[in-house]
Amino acid sequence: MTAADIDQAVVIIAAKLGRALSLEDLDGGLLAYSAHQFTADRVRTNFLLSKLVPPDVSAWQLSHGIARAVKPVPVPANADLGMLGRVCVPLLARGFRVGYLWVLQLDDELEPDAIVKELRVIRPELDALAEMLLNRTSADSDGRRTGEAQFVAACLGDRAAAFAVDGWPGVHGRGPWRLAALLERGDNAERDPAESSLLYRLSALHATLGINTVLFSAGTETHAVLLLHDAIDGFDLSEVRRRFELEVSRRGGQVVAPVLLGLSEPFSDLRWLPGAYSEARSALQAATVDAQLGRLVSFRAIGVYQFLAVAGRDVSSSESALFCELRELDRNGELLPVLEMLYDKDGSVAEVAEHLHLHRTSIYNRLGRIRSLLGVDPLGGQARLELHLALKAERWAGRPRL
Repeated sequence: MTAADIDQAVVIIAAKLGRALSLEDLDGGLLAYSAHQFTADRVRTNFLLSKLVPPDVSAWQLSHGIARAVKPVPVPANADLGMLGRVCVPLLARGFRVGYLWVLQLDDELEPDAIVKELRVIRPELDALAEMLLNRTSADSDGRRTGEAQFVAACLGDRAAAFAVDGWPGVHGRGPWRLAALLERGDNAERDPAESSLLYRLSALHATLGINTVLFSAGTETHAVLLLHDAIDGFDLSEVRRRFELEVSRRGGQVVAPVLLGLSEPFSDLRWLPGAYSEARSALQAATVDAQLGRLVSFRAIGVYQFLAVAGRDVSSSESALFCELRELDRNGELLPVLEMLYDKDGSVAEVAEHLHLHRTSIYNRLGRIRSLLGVDPLGGQARLELHLALKAERWAGRPRL
């Protein structure tokens, strides 16, 4: 989205209202303005010249609650500042504040009622302008960066940050929530960490535009993380994942690579953010090492990886004597893959044979070889539990560290 597009949007709104407009970002910087000059005051003239709201004018505007407002706010005239009355329109996209549109009252207009009424008619144009600003500027604004830093800190266990996030208008009272983590499977080993973080930030932001059940997004050096309303459905999750693939490819200048999405369990208290973040990352890590889980996987669906993900101790496949012995003897790599798939397929020889394009007899023969080599039945209770866990621990060891 270019500055010319935003300029044009402001011109169209000004023409429909027949009033002087100015558009500013969250930091008080001028983004665009209309050419209507029949209404102007000292504040408007200075703003167009300096491109920045001075501190005394900003204080007067903020004193009327514009920073937290979600509807148009009349700001009365201030003779000391040389300021006519005007109406501030907070521009919000997907619950995120992206800027302010200022509509000046006419010289002979004492009340803002007419402006407020006119604004209702052009709601679609205002929403479109907000989307433009979100698409162009919010990722680089100080407010956005501060919000992302708070959100990531809250996910990592900072209680003060969690308290701050809980107070956000787009988040407070909108639980229960879930967290999602997204990771591309492409070759990003040589990417600069700062570039990677920016890529994930921008891709997550733009991939979730228009999806109201995504409340916030942020990026880290290795993945993106989203705060979701628990009401989000599988279609929206798949759409976010698909868009994220395209955004990473487009912004990273690379071939589209598969993106995996890990989903936490629902939670109703933002103090539980760290636990939900751990669940989302664990689901993502499990999906990277075990393709059968799919590209969109919830924590509750990763099975034994839930136990392997417990912080404080890495379970190693080398702790299984049976696994170590079988891995040493399976020099051609024919036995362990069959055994793991047999476990994963609930012991169905027919499914394993079909998947591996082998005859059922070959599967039975390989099971017989395993029994002979180990001296135990690999389908028996204790041996099966040990070997299946060791196979998954071997995979888990190769997970990306997020």
